[in-house]
Amino acid sequence: MKTYKAYCFDLDGTVYRGKEGIQSAVRFVHRLQEKGLEYYFITNNSSKTPSQLQQALGDIGIETDRSRIFSSAITTAKYVAQNYKEAKVYMIGSEGLETAFKEEGITISNESEVDVVVMGIDRAVDYMKLAKASMAVQNGAKLIGTNEDIKFPTELGFLPGNGSFVRLVAGVAGVEPMFIGKPSPVMLEVIQEEYGYDKEDMVMIGDNYDTDILCGVRFGCDTIHVNTGVTSTEVALEKDAIPTYCVADLDEVEL
Repeated sequence: MKTYKAYCFDLDGTVYRGKEGIQSAVRFVHRLQEKGLEYYFITNNSSKTPSQLQQALGDIGIETDRSRIFSSAITTAKYVAQNYKEAKVYMIGSEGLETAFKEEGITISNESEVDVVVMGIDRAVDYMKLAKASMAVQNGAKLIGTNEDIKFPTELGFLPGNGSFVRLVAGVAGVEPMFIGKPSPVMLEVIQEEYGYDKEDMVMIGDNYDTDILCGVRFGCDTIHVNTGVTSTEVALEKDAIPTYCVADLDEVEL
């Protein structure tokens, strides 16, 4: 395996599970830091702010700058600000998405008629929130999801992801939602644009074929699948576009 200029990591299932670090990944990031190689964390988690994600990494032994963290909340807020200026936005989400909206100057509305419905993971979601979103979309609002993860791994097992709730609303309203997070290549495109990398100098590392690996495939960079989360190596190798590399964990990757 060649040495890349930019190593892009998924978080859940790749670097940690819940609050528990995946030690092979922690060791690998430490090796990158020791060698002065660049790395970034790309997460579909929209519930946490960059500071909270930074703290979560610190808790498992990875000290890193906020500038290296890219979340679906941040990218979604930028997209809405660029494409729906002055729009009324109904939001289902958590602090991470709300903070990102505020930083982009987007006003969140609870009115019955809105232009856009944005959905991120909300662990306090209830029937009425989903009903309100469903009605707004039926009345013509654009439906945008921060990501389409159906499930995500935790120390307790798999739990419902944001995609499960977005698909519920989309199914009720009879529309096809737009998703910003992986497997969309938007976050990798942002990193490339901000830091000036060529695609061949970047690699996407993740456990989930349908989000992480497809993100890299659609962007056009190399990919490394790790067998530490959602998708097993056997399943990844059965796909039409297989990962560039498959490893049990990141201890197998030499620098």
